[in-house]
This record gives sequence, structure tokens and C-alpha cells, in this order.
Amino acid sequence: MTGGAMKASMLWIAITLAPTVWAGQAPAVSRGHYLARLGDCAACHTAVQGSLFAGGLAIESPLGRLYSTNITPDRETGIGGYSLDDFRRAVTEGVRQDGTSLYPAMPYPSYARMSEADIAALYDYFMHEVPAVAVPNRPVDMPWPLSLRWPLRIWRAMYAPAPTPFDANRYADAQVARGAYIVQGPGHCGSCHTERGLALQEKAMDEHDGAAYLAGGSIIDGWSTPNLRGNARGGLGDWSEDDLVRFLKTGRTEHTAAFGGMVDVIAWSTQYLDDDDLRAVARYLKSLPADGPQPAREAPVGVLAASPGEQGYLAHCALCHGADGQGVARMFPALAGNNLVIDDAPQSLLKIILDGASLPPSHWAPSTVHMPGYASVLSDPQIAAISNYVRQAWGNDASPLVTAQAVAQSRSPRLEELGKDRPDIGWQTVRPQPYGSQWSFSIQPHGADRE
Repeated sequence: MTGGAMKASMLWIAITLAPTVWAGQAPAVSRGHYLARLGDCAACHTAVQGSLFAGGLAIESPLGRLYSTNITPDRETGIGGYSLDDFRRAVTEGVRQDGTSLYPAMPYPSYARMSEADIAALYDYFMHEVPAVAVPNRPVDMPWPLSLRWPLRIWRAMYAPAPTPFDANRYADAQVARGAYIVQGPGHCGSCHTERGLALQEKAMDEHDGAAYLAGGSIIDGWSTPNLRGNARGGLGDWSEDDLVRFLKTGRTEHTAAFGGMVDVIAWSTQYLDDDDLRAVARYLKSLPADGPQPAREAPVGVLAASPGEQGYLAHCALCHGADGQGVARMFPALAGNNLVIDDAPQSLLKIILDGASLPPSHWAPSTVHMPGYASVLSDPQIAAISNYVRQAWGNDASPLVTAQAVAQSRSPRLEELGKDRPDIGWQTVRPQPYGSQWSFSIQPHGADRE
């Protein structure tokens, strides 16, 4: 074997063989069980208060409402009759056993990069470790002809890449390659953090495919998805690898906390990943350059000291976040320099102020943090004023200014109004998830890692 072939072989082994158990973790879990965590399968395939993997979670799309399917090994309502080839085709190509296409709410364009060994391990887990639950699948709630599935064949042909093994040779460093495999494949991070086109396709599937990859820009469930590239403002340019590892494990850092759909990702998935994989993901993300030039910003005109926004902030926000916007480490996020606050798209900031947010306990950070919503307490002009104050104060100098009209548009619509009348929202779950209480094992964290 040549030196180059030996290097490629060793690099591929490092990429594809996920560890079966964390150091110091008990009890051990199978490789397939770990991969189910890595792929965050439960978050979509478990209905609120439903049985694990039995489907039924309502998901809104611009076309209408669909429901996740039962992926337990029940032969009548689940995937108990699937062969390994059937399972592989569904996961990596988006085709069911009966030959019909899956909607791209299922991230099969990303799963197409998973290795054969990982697909086989995942299949073995679902067939032999997951309890069979008889829960019939629900039909989609879409008007005809949008409910027809045959056009999805055309979509798959145009936008879903054929299953292709991940190419580790594109990365010189094995740890970066492992992180790239997780992020691009089972972790399917681009499903949320990459802007979608008019046909709901991701504009890029990896960093070699274009600067849009992981550059954020999508609006999901009313949240603006953050940029994960090396942008100094609004991206991860100022984050260290340690910040990213801590964030993925606990949902919080010294300065910020998870919000929106990322809370579910951490609660269901990343808090259970081993430290080597978390470090690999962090190193890969830190290897991504900014998605374009970073022009200097000028503070918009119109926000003055002692303004109604400052008065509102001091009355309602400063007790937790501090008059200086520095917050309390790993408890109340700092607002000074916070990417969510200074993002060009203020939807996430407005959604948190309006609806509140909760950061559930994890095995590594057992405290629950909750911010109340102010939708019924403050008017649209008051929330706009406070938003503009925090987007301007402490050197944030964010733009554009938030208007009362923007606040009114961000107020949560009734659930039955979601999706069909708002094609801008993209894929979203209707309600937040329970956080993994039905999983069959728990993590015993090291004392040094506890918050």
C-alpha cells in the first residue's frame, strides 16, 4: 500500500467509526443508538407526549401540514417490514418501501453522505433495540394538487444528490474531516443553517458547494437561523473551539444561550455526543471562512440615551441581563455583542421578547433557565424601542432599526394559521418537543464538567 493510500485509509477509518460509548459513561450504548442521537431522529419522529419514534409530529411546510412517520419496527404501521436496502433507500434517497417519495422535511440530501457502515448500524438499532409501537401514520394535510407525491421525483432528481460516500480526502486533518462528516451528513446542520431556494432546496450542501453553506438566512418557525461561518459579526468568528464544545454540550456559554430549534437539537442530540465528536464539529466549523466581505457598520440615527427604549430595558430586562448588557455567565445571556441581538434579521430577538424562551436542563448543566414573554405586557412600539436600544447599546450598532410593524408581524399566529398562509416560514415544528425523557439510558456526567 502506498503512503497516500495508507493515509486515505486511516483517515476514512477515523471518519466512519463513531465511538460506541463515552469515556466514563455508563451504561454503554450501541453504535446504532449513538448514531440515532447523532442524527437527531427522535426530535422529528416523536410527537409531543407520544411514543418514542412512533411519529405523528405535525410539521408545517409552505405547501401545508405533514406528519412525521412511525419508524419503530412495528410491521403494520412502522418499518418492521423494511429490509436494509429499503431502509437505506428511505434514509439516503427519500424513497419509501412502496416507491413513493418522501417530502424534503426528511433531510435525506444530507443523510446521502452517511457511510454504509453507519446506515447498517442505524438499521440494526431500529430493528432490534427500539420497541415496536403500533401507531398509524397520518395523511398529509395539503390541498390537491400539492398533496400529490409524484412531483417529488422531479425535485429529488434536481436537488437531492445521489448517495455518495463522504470524501475524507478533501480534508488534510482527520479531526476536521470527522467534524465535516458529522455536520454535512448525520448532523444535517445545513437543513436549518443554509438558506433555501424557491424550490425549498438547500443552496449549498457543503463549503465546496458555495459560500451559502451554513451562512444562515432562513426563517424557521419565526426564528432567524444563525450564520455558522467565520464572520466576526453574526457568525462564529469570535467563538473559540471551547465555546462551541460547551455550547453543544450544555446549550450555553459564558455569553450566550441556545434558542429556537437549537434547544431541541441540544436536548435530544448534542448533549449526548462524546467529547471527541464535539471537538471535531467545533474544529470543522472554525475552519469555515466568512461567507463574504465584512464591511464596517455605522450606527443608525435615531436612538438616543435616556430614550424610551433604555427606560424600558432598565425596567424589564436589566435585572437579569445587567444595565451593562453583560448578563450572568451560563445563566442569563449577555446582550452586548450577542449574535442574536446584532443579526441583520431581528426575528429571533423579537420572538424571544414576545414569547419568552426556555433552556431546559441537560446532563451537563442541570439548571433550567426561563425568560418570560412580554407579548401581553408591552405594546409593539415599546418592544420596538427596547429592541432598538439593545441593538444599539454597548457597541452593538446593529441595523436596520426595528419598527412597530415588524414587531406586529413577529407576534405568533394561531397554530392553525401557520404554514398555509405564510410561505416565508419554511419547515417548522408546530410545538416544542419533550426533551428525551423516554430514552432508555442516562448520562452520568463527570463532576468537573457540571455547571
